[in-house]
Amino acid sequence: MSSSGTCVGLNKGFPVEKRNVPKRPSQNKTKLSKRNAMVRDLVGEVMGMAPYEKRLLDMLKVSGASADKRMYKFAKRRLGSHKRALKKREKVKEMYSKMRAKAAMHN
Repeated sequence: MSSSGTCVGLNKGFPVEKRNVPKRPSQNKTKLSKRNAMVRDLVGEVMGMAPYEKRLLDMLKVSGASADKRMYKFAKRRLGSHKRALKKREKVKEMYSKMRAKAAMHN
């Protein structure tokens, strides 16, 4: 919305040209490059899971589908934020489903 030059209303204010400001580096932080994704995947493969991730996986194995809330609460305590906890819970669920699929193929 551009300013209309009036002193009242939704478009109040002096009419000026909108500046084209370049993105800040902090706004690019969420993008994951192919190389970083590959490195993270490799490190996860080599190092395995952290102890708290193993506990999350154990909760999932023991309680099954009803473990969602407990897993979320545990992950939130360890990671500190809602978004991170949800992301970690989904990641652990995905890992568990891959493990089960792999086990089913061998049997």
